[in-house]
Amino acid sequence: MQKPPLLSRRDLLKVGSGMGFGCLLPAGMTSASTLQTQAHVVILGGGASGIAMASRLTRRLRGGKITLVEPRETHHYQPGWTMVASGVWNAGKTMRPNADFMPRGVNWVRENAVSVDADNKRIGLASGSTIEYDFLIVATGIQLNYGLIDGMSPELIGQHGIGSVYASIEGASRTNQTIESWLASGQGKGIFTAAPTPVKCAGAPLKMTFTTLSRLEESSRRERFAVEYMAPGTDLFSQPWVDEFVKQRFDEQGVKRRHHYRLSAIDPQAKQAEFAFVGPESEFTSHHELREAEFKRDNLQTVITDYDFIHVVPPMSAHDFIKNSALVAQDGPFRGEWLDVDIHTMQHNRYPDVFGIGDVIGAPINKTAASVKAQAPVVEENLLSVMQGNLPSARHTGYTSCPMITGIGKAMLVEFGYADDFAFMPSFPFIDPKDESWVTWVMKDRMLQPAYYAVLEGQA
Repeated sequence: MQKPPLLSRRDLLKVGSGMGFGCLLPAGMTSASTLQTQAHVVILGGGASGIAMASRLTRRLRGGKITLVEPRETHHYQPGWTMVASGVWNAGKTMRPNADFMPRGVNWVRENAVSVDADNKRIGLASGSTIEYDFLIVATGIQLNYGLIDGMSPELIGQHGIGSVYASIEGASRTNQTIESWLASGQGKGIFTAAPTPVKCAGAPLKMTFTTLSRLEESSRRERFAVEYMAPGTDLFSQPWVDEFVKQRFDEQGVKRRHHYRLSAIDPQAKQAEFAFVGPESEFTSHHELREAEFKRDNLQTVITDYDFIHVVPPMSAHDFIKNSALVAQDGPFRGEWLDVDIHTMQHNRYPDVFGIGDVIGAPINKTAASVKAQAPVVEENLLSVMQGNLPSARHTGYTSCPMITGIGKAMLVEFGYADDFAFMPSFPFIDPKDESWVTWVMKDRMLQPAYYAVLEGQA
């Protein structure tokens, strides 16, 4: 295949403009018409998806009430955590007050939700009070289940050679410090893991591996470091071409791949990790199956290995109060773990007055900020349709995007959706999704954060 020409400055500016204001907006989703209503819309969660929906609905609804339930005062730009953990950004760059994005007129409830009674349309709060709703948008994000790894907790990140980009911005900073300490030691074994469940930013474990490899290679002592990648399944990434690319690149860079192994336990003091073998016939799709496996642990083949550095990716799920509610999926691959929605309309499959958006939904892909950008206008239009007694007609294509960092200073823009075995859905004709480039790195480093904030403000 002939390579596309190098991007001009004008093309680079087009990328920045597109990523910030309207790139990938589904056709027909830019209507500014408003709806008069007396309904109470409750949004659970004030991350990217929750605030984006609040911003959109405050412009579309007249009358009624919008309540957003979110205890955090600080908004975290989580796509930047890999940059912090890789030593490229400082932590402060990823944080802004939530108040900067909260739309005027929204009733902001600064509490944790602890229950959902979908049959009676009621939310329970940590204080013991309740909120009743007419329509509900579940945007609660994801729960990190470090406790399913015996001996592991988020407090260990930054100690005993343990890193994890997912736990918090403090954890990302400590992960960078731990990698630096490992590099300074001049030798040793690093293990990078993946989870046996869907995870937010599925490319993050790979990005952490690639950026660490860059740092090892720059040290001029690469041969003194052993690097292993432990994957619970056959694939390393959901998009087929990228999966094969990553496998080949790991092989070229001397990364030992071990498939069908999940991290089951860790001994921080001894710097040892236990991995359980889960063959192709027994790959886990839910935490229920993980817990059932723990009772049969003596029957599992396990491997205990020493490490000098280990990057831990915990199993993930919807939050417990969602899993304990009637809103959780009752069957299929997402049963008991994820919000039960139609992956195209974003409407709940059993409760038509409920919609889901973001990481909490049960879907084969879609746990990225780019997915939120594509989902938000669909939820907006379909919610307004349902409020008027109509069926939802807007459809989400499954679009998601991952700036796949393949080394410090280079990346690929991987965009794909549900159709045709997660085929590429490129937005820019002058960017080949199969090419590593400095341009895509610049997008990740400098352009995606303003685009993200535009999504929160309902401008993209």
